Amino acid sequence: MTQVNLFTAGAVIIIILLIYHYLAKKYHYFLPKPVPCLKPSFLVGSSGPVLLRRQGVTTFMKKVYNSFPDAKIFGMYSIVMPVYIVRDPELIKLIGVKDFDHFVDHAFVSGNSDDDGRNDTLFGNSLIALSGLKWRDMRATLSPAFTGSKMRHMFELVADCGRSMVEFFKTEENAGKSLEYEMKEIFARYGNDVIASVAFGVTVDSMRDPQNDFNVMAKKMLDFANWKILVRIAIIQILSLVSKKFNFDIVDGTLSRYFRGIITDNMERREAQGIVRNDMVDMLMKVRKGTLKHQKDEQDTKDTGFATVEESSVGKTTHSRKWTDNELIAQCFLFFLAGFDTTSNLLSWLMYELTINSAIQDRLYEEISQIENSLLGKPLSYEALQKMSYLDMVVSEALRKWPPNVQLDRKCTKDYLLDNGTGTRFTMDKGSSVLIPVYAIHHDPKYYPNPERFDPERFSEENRSKINAGAYLPFGIG
Repeated sequence: MTQVNLFTAGAVIIIILLIYHYLAKKYHYFLPKPVPCLKPSFLVGSSGPVLLRRQGVTTFMKKVYNSFPDAKIFGMYSIVMPVYIVRDPELIKLIGVKDFDHFVDHAFVSGNSDDDGRNDTLFGNSLIALSGLKWRDMRATLSPAFTGSKMRHMFELVADCGRSMVEFFKTEENAGKSLEYEMKEIFARYGNDVIASVAFGVTVDSMRDPQNDFNVMAKKMLDFANWKILVRIAIIQILSLVSKKFNFDIVDGTLSRYFRGIITDNMERREAQGIVRNDMVDMLMKVRKGTLKHQKDEQDTKDTGFATVEESSVGKTTHSRKWTDNELIAQCFLFFLAGFDTTSNLLSWLMYELTINSAIQDRLYEEISQIENSLLGKPLSYEALQKMSYLDMVVSEALRKWPPNVQLDRKCTKDYLLDNGTGTRFTMDKGSSVLIPVYAIHHDPKYYPNPERFDPERFSEENRSKINAGAYLPFGIG
């Protein structure tokens, strides 16, 4: 019995020593690199405050960002993963645009680059989860769907949802009902209706019927406080090979079948009846037929406002890949995943800022009223919306102060010589993870004086040229 106990104790000690050696080696990654690094703690790396729920991600990343105020780039450890934190706008533009071919993959999402068709999950086939050539091809496939002319057509669907919301409030007011609402919930209903219409091709009315099937299913799918969803995410992240082999998805099977069914039924009905609706389902049908391409008249586009993404050349490449229906449907799922909560959050913060900044609210109201009067009773058009310069300034500032994505991540896909021409020069190894702290950059007084002040004038015609594109990243870069 004593021998068994000694053997067990010895085995445990050896395992602990091996784990310690493995972690110690991991935590020495930045020693030979010419960059400062946050000191890691055993098992949690530099991420202890977030993992132990002492700080939220936004607060934590802002504190991390300010740890080395003079550094252009530095290191930290996300548990055991070494991560480069890029805080210099010029380096961000190098990584996100000029040398983007070295950083096409996401660092914290398990990339699906398989071409054998085994993975038919919604999340696994969405653009954010793809990697390598498959990501490039899907990005190039979808790029023509988001040109100015396509957005002009889809605008009518968005405007219809807006008009429905306004009519709902008018009906409630005329009935003598209280107009006191939780705006996050109202904007969530509005966002649900927009995404249902634009991405899935169905019309729902979540204002008057918040218990409609689409809204109920959507909330279940996005309930990230649900432990089952958190477990699924953890398995996909930690056991990526196993999750791919067994088609393990973030989305529950019942929800997956529901949303797939909506799109496949829509496609079949439109194919049979020749229906054209100018939405994402139409775009996917064109992709399936190979007829969705960049048009020559779309190269010279009008100014679409300041809050747009500087795109790399990837979106303009061509390929001959044929996509399966599962791979195409997954992009509608991503449209939903990326747009539902972010839209309602941003609109809620925007309403908050307008409430406490009455002068800004009054000026915006005046511009909207002028445009409304010029329409002479006609519905709001895409062209009329483009004339609302102050609205663009207000939304751009809201995206600055309350960015939808508080951070961006990338993975270095091949060895990269980082050289910004001012002394920062070293090789970033293949497989290295990169994090861009968007929220912290947007609140850095170096780029935005008095950053906690809501000031749309930052984005006026006179001032917008002063903003470094690498320091304004509400929708990412590249």
